[in-house]
Amino acid sequence: MSTPTPLEFALPRPDIAAWRAGNTGVEGVWHFDSGQPGRQVLISALIHGNELCGAWALKGLLEAGLRPARGALTLMFCNLAAFDRFDPARHDAARFVEEDMNRQWSDERLRNPTTLERRRAAALRPFVERADWLLDLHSMHEPCAPLLLTGMQPRNLQLARALRTPEHVVVDAGHKDGVRMRDFGRFGLPDEAAGDTRSLLLECGFHGDPASRAVAQDMCLRFLQQAGALDAALPGWRLPDAPRQWALAVEGAAVARSERFAFTEPFTGLEVFPQAGTVIGHHDGPGQGEAVTTPYDDCVLVMPSVRQARNGVTVVRFARRSAL
Repeated sequence: MSTPTPLEFALPRPDIAAWRAGNTGVEGVWHFDSGQPGRQVLISALIHGNELCGAWALKGLLEAGLRPARGALTLMFCNLAAFDRFDPARHDAARFVEEDMNRQWSDERLRNPTTLERRRAAALRPFVERADWLLDLHSMHEPCAPLLLTGMQPRNLQLARALRTPEHVVVDAGHKDGVRMRDFGRFGLPDEAAGDTRSLLLECGFHGDPASRAVAQDMCLRFLQQAGALDAALPGWRLPDAPRQWALAVEGAAVARSERFAFTEPFTGLEVFPQAGTVIGHHDGPGQGEAVTTPYDDCVLVMPSVRQARNGVTVVRFARRSAL
């Protein structure tokens, strides 16, 4: 049975009151221009209000007085309304207010801002469209090693290699229920049409694990250095390189039909199943309804979770592993 169990939430909620206003006229958005030629770099956090690690990293960058050496840097606290609802005892409830903000990044939805999340995304849209390089910081429902999501574009996979962390790099095409910010506009174009754009989404670990904050800080430092926006180090932010990196090529997913979806075991991610056809879940509750099976041999589970299960929500992705 895979009914979610309470997990200790040990990462405290960051106090971002001093940084709430921003300096752009849009709440929670900071922009700094070096006056020198270079890339437009964007680092975003709190697309989901219960994913605190990215907010801690942005707060640290602002408190350090960081300014780009070249180009420009935008720091963006995204779903502040959801963040305001955060309660460590009910952290899943703070993921969003009306709908998942990281499924709203299409022209059609942004032109029809009928929900709080769409209205907020529409306000953030100019900063996303202006960016050349984007790092979107997230965390996960279940305890799991960090995952770097590159999308399908080879240019992002190349950047993942250059960053030398984390160990697991997910190559995926996104979700059926909407477009992520990291795939919006130019970021979703093929390499030959996208110019110098790069976009990565980092899942830093479990929402409530203090280690997720360190992972977010480490990636911010590496990303800014690779983008050419930062020459100096940030003391205490750099973690060791991954000893090796693996590519997890997503080739399928299981989508819930209702909140009754259940796994056969409390999977957390990166489990490997040697044989195709292994039953890992059922659509109508433990052992009930149509079974969900692994589609091929040596199948790796990517981010399995039923904490947000409902009709149309992806509850697990299936991947093949290879050396990066």
